[in-house]
Amino acid sequence: MSRAVALLIFLLAVPACYATDYVVGGTTGWDTSGDYTTWASGKTFSVGDSLSFVYGSSHTVDEVNKADYDSCTATNAISSSNNGNTTITLSKSGPHYFICSTPNHCSQGMKLAVSVSAAASSPPAPTGSLPPSTTPSPVPSMAPSPASSSPPSSTPGTTPSALTPPTSSKTPTTSTPSGNGAMGSFKRMDALVLGASIVFGPLLVLMG
Repeated sequence: MSRAVALLIFLLAVPACYATDYVVGGTTGWDTSGDYTTWASGKTFSVGDSLSFVYGSSHTVDEVNKADYDSCTATNAISSSNNGNTTITLSKSGPHYFICSTPNHCSQGMKLAVSVSAAASSPPAPTGSLPPSTTPSPVPSMAPSPASSSPPSSTPGTTPSALTPPTSSKTPTTSTPSGNGAMGSFKRMDALVLGASIVFGPLLVLMG
C-alpha cells in the first residue's frame, strides 16, 4: 500500500518537475519597451508551464479573450493583477491572451499571445518499480534414449546368395573309352557264339 502511495505522489510531482517558468520579456520584463511577439516566437508552451510578469507600479496584467486582445480592452478580463510580480500557470491548452490595462499601454505593445500545447512529453517510468517477473526456461533432459531392442528387419523373399549352390551351365558329357574298343566287341561276339553252341549243340545231336 505504501509503495502505491509513493508511486502516486511521484506521478503527480513529475509534471511540476518538468514544467518551465518563463519570465515574460526576459531582462526587459513587462514594459512598454518590450517586443512580446518576437519574444514568444520560437517558444513551446505546454500545460503546466508558467508565465512570470515582472513590472512597475504603473502596469497591470490582465488575461482577456481574443476580441479584447485585438481591441486592447480589459472590461471583460478573465483575471487581473497589479502587484508587480505576477505568475500565471498555464492550466489548459489553447491560446492565452494578456494585456496591460493602463490606457495606451496595450496599443504601445504591452500585449502577449501564447499558444499552449495539450501536454508535455510523457515522464520516464519510475526506477523503483518492481522488476518484471522472469520464468526460467526448462532445462533439457540429459537422459539417454533407450536403444531399440528389435532386431534389424530383413527383406522377405531374399535368400542369401551363400546358401544357393552355383549353377553350372556346362552339360556333363559321357566319355567313350577310345582304347580297346575293338577287343571288347570281339569278346562279346565270342560270348554269343559260346552261348549259342551251348543252346543249340544238344539239338543238333538229337537231330543227327
